Amino acid sequence: MKDHTESLLVEFDPNVITYEDILLEWSKMDYPYSTSKVQYRSAIFCVDEDQKEVAEGIVDGIRASSNGRDVYVDIEPVTRFYKAEEYHQDFLAGRGGGL
Repeated sequence: MKDHTESLLVEFDPNVITYEDILLEWSKMDYPYSTSKVQYRSAIFCVDEDQKEVAEGIVDGIRASSNGRDVYVDIEPVTRFYKAEEYHQDFLAGRGGGL
């Protein structure tokens, strides 16, 4: 499969943590300054217009603090999610790291 983007599915309770807080944490870990092939690109997938607006605000904040560097983050609607093979699950946790 060559036309996929590696991603993760985050299920959350908005009464516990907001979508914006999740994206703010994501933005601390992501490196949005390189053009990568589809598999490793930076992307945010949104389920509705409200999430899209939040994502656009996060990306605008990244751009504002980018010191003029180009920012490459795609914002797209959620489509179908395919779970990776089992050996990819909990990849970092199996190596002494993880979130």
